[in-house]
Amino acid sequence: MRYNLIRKMDIANGPGIRVSIFMQGCAFHCKNCFNSETWDFNGGKEFTDETIEKVINLCKEDHVKGLSILGGEPMHPKNIEGTTKLAKTFKEIYPKKNIWVWSGFTFEELKDKEVLKYIDVLVDGQYKDELHSPILKWKGSSNQRVIDVQKSLKQNKIVITE
Repeated sequence: MRYNLIRKMDIANGPGIRVSIFMQGCAFHCKNCFNSETWDFNGGKEFTDETIEKVINLCKEDHVKGLSILGGEPMHPKNIEGTTKLAKTFKEIYPKKNIWVWSGFTFEELKDKEVLKYIDVLVDGQYKDELHSPILKWKGSSNQRVIDVQKSLKQNKIVITE
């Protein structure tokens, strides 16, 4: 597994000041993707335990409200194991901070995956260029959903959040 970039102070991908990691590799190749440089599974840098340690250390500051995991595609079968390990480690150390994940896979496709136990918000669904709107919050196209994962798991239905 590989990652493309870590941002230590991101204010665009989730609420508040966050640490963001962009996973490397995506098979969706959405038209006009804002991050096409992350498509190649062989690009970027190797994702290791040291990468997780770096992300965890960047999140220790009180002003960091949470972790955002994007891509590429963090839930692709080649990436989900590392994404799960990172999310689990983060939640063990920072149970009061939140994790936001962006994925082209839908909640329904991911609902049985362990990783959802650690995610607070999932922005799901592939970006659709024809449904793009600059006024949408946290998502690029109107087909995508901003889902409260823990409430959705408890209620066994999709709970949309803002």
